[in-house]
Amino acid sequence: MTAHQPSTANTREITSAAEVLVRVQGYLDTFVVGQQRLRESLLIGLLTEGHLLLESVPGLAKTTAASALAGAVSSSFARIQCTPDLLPSDIIGTQIYNASTGAFDTRLGPVHAHIILLDEINRSSAKTQSAMLEAMQERQTTIGGKRFDLPNPFLVMATQNPIEQEGTYPLPEAQLDRFMLKDVLAYPTPDEELDILRRLDDGVFETHPDPACSVEELRGMQQSASNIYIDPAISRYIVELVWATRAADRVIGPRGAFVEAGASPRASIAFTRASRALALIRGRNYVIPEDVKDLAQRILGHRIALTFEGIAEGVTTTQLVTEILNRVRTP
Repeated sequence: MTAHQPSTANTREITSAAEVLVRVQGYLDTFVVGQQRLRESLLIGLLTEGHLLLESVPGLAKTTAASALAGAVSSSFARIQCTPDLLPSDIIGTQIYNASTGAFDTRLGPVHAHIILLDEINRSSAKTQSAMLEAMQERQTTIGGKRFDLPNPFLVMATQNPIEQEGTYPLPEAQLDRFMLKDVLAYPTPDEELDILRRLDDGVFETHPDPACSVEELRGMQQSASNIYIDPAISRYIVELVWATRAADRVIGPRGAFVEAGASPRASIAFTRASRALALIRGRNYVIPEDVKDLAQRILGHRIALTFEGIAEGVTTTQLVTEILNRVRTP
């Protein structure tokens, strides 16, 4: 192994992490019916501390899935229901005057927890959304000029409803870029929906199982994920995919002109971290090109900005990412 290469997860690490992952997956399976890709995204977020944005019409278990992931880990959890009148201080905390001491006491807000669920994030105002930027990126908050570090690990899961736009505030590009993955949920199949009804009758969703892993075990899994080997050829492939979003007209032709802005280097970092986690979830200590391809829509889709003409023509980022995958050579 050369000096510049990271250590590689060994068989013992993979086996140990896999045992914990099985327990976490079993916990999620109790509350989340179907939605295989969603469960995969939740595990990737857990292993990388990469923030997740879950989008779907109402009633597709976004909040249930996020709460289930929090319940699977023996750590602190906070749920923040976003509304137009939610203030930044309601999230990060504030200073309160203590008459008995004549001084201000700092009251930390709910963001100071290991796992945060921001329900309907696009219902909060732009000012409140911006209060999350420092927390999500810098993993700290500032109250009264004093810095407060957030817990380790720290993961934000946000949900949004794409079809109800009244009283909502679209997320700015800067905040969208802070989310490692954006997953769009689909409707369950008839069989899956029938299974939901069965579990409802059996009271499954009212149960409160013991956590599937401790914070220490989670940190061990995260370390194992960071040690997964990624070949330089695959790293080059990742960079070429991200670069293609910035030069889409040269890569995919005329439709590429509908791209106003491509993905930032943060997408390459997200690809690298998420593909390592996905390899671990799939029982390997090395990344393969299929891991990268399976993540492309979730990592690139929300980082591509379309021109007004592209939106008017009905072009979607899903279509563009698919075309990029077809044009960029697989190693």
